[in-house]
Amino acid sequence: MDRFHTPLTLFPAFVAMYLPFCAAEVRPTIVPPDAPAPSLWVEPIDLEDRDLFYGPWGREHAPRPDDRYTLVQHKHSGINPGLTVLDSEGREWSVKQASEEGPVEAPIEVVLSRVLAAMGYHQPPVYYLASFTLVDDWGTRTETGGRFRLKVKGLKDRGEWSWQQNPFVGTRPYHGLLAILMLFNSSDIKNSNNTLYEFKSAKGLEHWYVARDIGTALGTTGRLAPEKGNPDAFVRDRFIAGIRDGYVEFDYHGWHQELVRRRLTPDDVRWAGDLLARLSDRQWSDAFRAGGYEPDIAARFVAALRQRIGQTQHLAISTSAAGRPQER
Repeated sequence: MDRFHTPLTLFPAFVAMYLPFCAAEVRPTIVPPDAPAPSLWVEPIDLEDRDLFYGPWGREHAPRPDDRYTLVQHKHSGINPGLTVLDSEGREWSVKQASEEGPVEAPIEVVLSRVLAAMGYHQPPVYYLASFTLVDDWGTRTETGGRFRLKVKGLKDRGEWSWQQNPFVGTRPYHGLLAILMLFNSSDIKNSNNTLYEFKSAKGLEHWYVARDIGTALGTTGRLAPEKGNPDAFVRDRFIAGIRDGYVEFDYHGWHQELVRRRLTPDDVRWAGDLLARLSDRQWSDAFRAGGYEPDIAARFVAALRQRIGQTQHLAISTSAAGRPQER
């Protein structure tokens, strides 16, 4: 390796160390009591009855495994290969396929989307197909499947939104969303993965702040090449490191630690854990089945997630018993 090439090999590590110190200040763009909470989160009154297999958009929006999908264009950005395709009904789909490391991100994205939607956080229609039939200029063939995201009339992508500066900073739903992502070991918490949608519903025009492209999870956390979708790594990894000065400390090594360092209280984390604890075994199973997971792998993830949910409730009990948070 020549001396002119060496600095380039160090560049990713340099970026990983430097960028967190360049993050914008974490602050609300308007006073929290005036924040339009339904744009981020709507209380899931019927949580126990929610369908985590087909999700909030239902079976009618799902892609058909036996359909033929016509290529519109290839994706030219990001790590995972992808396509834009049309089904036989003329519906447009964004497909995130497997990368060289295997079909990891797409199943995780569908599972976490199902859980967030059940918790009351807005999500677009996403589904998983293990394979599909593609039609293009070279003929008809079977392709590796992945995450299928439907382009819906009335749901318009208006660009990204900022984790650091938005109307919800300081609110319980905002902190709860971050706590859920911590619980799933979501390493890729960055603004380019967020989408602001305009949604035309019977109620009128709504704005949805959506955490999207959330497939880097269920493994370890890290800024460079974290493990994803690995039950062994997920079980080994630590979730909560303790409590210091009234804030929960996470054993988190991913991007933008300023979002969770000295920001989430035990009550914030307990709030998120209480929501997750309301999901039944059937709902958890359905969420992982929606992502194409085999039952034995799904069961291992669910057991680890339930153990972490138990930690959130133990935090609150310990805090209450002591009268104030204590470092452990």
